[in-house]
Amino acid sequence: MLNSTVASPVTYTDYFNDISQYNVHLNVFERAWMAWYAYMQNDVLATGIMSFTLHELIYFGRALPFIIMDKIPYFRRYKIQAQKMPTLSEQWACARLVLLSHFTVELPQIWLFHPMAQYTGLSTTVPFPSWVTMAWQISLFFVLEDAWHYWLHRALHTPRLYKMIHKLHHQYSAPFGLAAEYASPLETMILAFGSVGIPIVFCAITKNLHIVTMYIWIVLRLFQAIDAHSGYEFPWSLHHFLPFWAGADHHDVHHEKFLGNYASSFRWWDAALDTDIGSSCGNAKKRAANAKLEKSQ
Repeated sequence: MLNSTVASPVTYTDYFNDISQYNVHLNVFERAWMAWYAYMQNDVLATGIMSFTLHELIYFGRALPFIIMDKIPYFRRYKIQAQKMPTLSEQWACARLVLLSHFTVELPQIWLFHPMAQYTGLSTTVPFPSWVTMAWQISLFFVLEDAWHYWLHRALHTPRLYKMIHKLHHQYSAPFGLAAEYASPLETMILAFGSVGIPIVFCAITKNLHIVTMYIWIVLRLFQAIDAHSGYEFPWSLHHFLPFWAGADHHDVHHEKFLGNYASSFRWWDAALDTDIGSSCGNAKKRAANAKLEKSQ
């Protein structure tokens, strides 16, 4: 009688099919997740590669539509500072520095993320948490990050810290999407704590956070940061539906004036502490109203 042997999984697809066969209670994303970690055989490497790849794809992928719009005359009507369109050479110079920062500053931190996450109790297993759990945790992170960003960003505008740290980020008075993370390494670490450090601290205290929730939060935060620096104000921009949302309408003025409007996602800190210097929509309406008044006189 011949001995029959069952081949061990070799490729990622082999692992996925093997896991799917015995874990029918899991959805396709959870099976894919299990297969990735099983295939890599190294949790630190698996998390590191996934985290860095996700960051790069989302960052440059979200910035790309704005780069394309800059070259299409139709979208010029939505550009807040249309007289200061970024050139391809400016965007390429910005991309080079951002990539350098990603590989020299952010990549080492991302590589340390899994050991730190495990130490604080961040879950990487399946099944994933419910959408309700992820929704309230991400909402909390938005609020806490916005507070952190407001106070630290405002501190970076004090004369000494501005000159030492923050001045580089203000090289472009008319921002564009790629410039969201155009900053000195020290600024990147300081402000990034709001996006990464706060969830880690939350996890250390509550022992109730999944890395998938963390990934969704980071993706949404990247979208927010790139949109805020895009330089575009659309009729469908989120602040038209959520008046307390900041976006490019709020942040573009900060780059133009070099002060005020320090918050990242929301407008309430600037409104409450008298650092609100208006918005592109509001300022445009004021100019239109003044022009109409002068014409009637």
